[in-house]
Amino acid sequence: MQIILITGGTGLVGSAINLISTEYSDRFKFIFMSSRDCDLMNYEETKDYFDKARPDYVIHLAANVGGLFKNMNQKVSMLDTNLIINRNVLKCSHEIGVKKLISCLSTCIFPDKTTYPINESMLHNGPPHTSNDAYAYAKRMLEIQSKTYQEEFNNDFICIIPTNIYGPFDNFNLKDGHVIPALINKCLNAREKGEPFIVAGTGKPLRQFIYSKDLARLIMLVLTNYNDRESIILSVNEEDEVSIGEIANIIAEKFEYQDRLIFDTTGSDGQYKKTADNNKLIRFLEETGVVFEFTNIKEGIEKTVDWFIANYDKARK
Repeated sequence: MQIILITGGTGLVGSAINLISTEYSDRFKFIFMSSRDCDLMNYEETKDYFDKARPDYVIHLAANVGGLFKNMNQKVSMLDTNLIINRNVLKCSHEIGVKKLISCLSTCIFPDKTTYPINESMLHNGPPHTSNDAYAYAKRMLEIQSKTYQEEFNNDFICIIPTNIYGPFDNFNLKDGHVIPALINKCLNAREKGEPFIVAGTGKPLRQFIYSKDLARLIMLVLTNYNDRESIILSVNEEDEVSIGEIANIIAEKFEYQDRLIFDTTGSDGQYKKTADNNKLIRFLEETGVVFEFTNIKEGIEKTVDWFIANYDKARK
């Protein structure tokens, strides 16, 4: 039985992998590491954990992440923490001879000034948007770190680049959460208080959102079938891009609160669009013989709202 270690194992994506892990129980034993198990900022502690776990594969999801507010206001922490965590995970994976390591990036780290749709080759073609530049540079360095291990030691260390992820087990914090979970929490609070559901910005920016369980299945396909050493974007199709306004409306309708939805146009919109090209993913799925259907955004948000309400007391918020 081969061992897969998932850093950030109790977060949004790690929890989604946990949900589908039984489908692979005949081949793999999964270890879902959380910050309670090991401080990835501490190299000696990380090395000791890896030495004891002896994973064959690592899915590296652990990171200091947050929404627009956190990215804009905690830049030193976003840069330092991610650089240190990534260094320790890759170094320890190399030292114990991990067969394959998959590290998670994000499409928000691509250049601000670019042409669309963006593809894997464009990652380092210019500065990222100033709103998340510290986080973006740390994540770009993760790809560079992976490539250096490939080139010097022939390690199978690769990066996946998902678009905006959402789903159960997300962080629903109003300041640090990403847009969908934060808006879900905000709408629920507004409805309970009888106040307007106010969304910062115009609602016009466009995003591609991927449901966490869909991403979990794609990650396992990459782990077991993807033999390329280059990064790969994991994203819904370009035509499935939706505006923040549409997202807010879906959430408001789910709560039956759409008549109280207001857009505060004095708020920051952030980057207008980050349209990603998923052609490489589509080719990979075709070559693997997999027919893959992405969860519809309305269905995914409704499932996420249902989960949040059912798990309100223990949900991150």
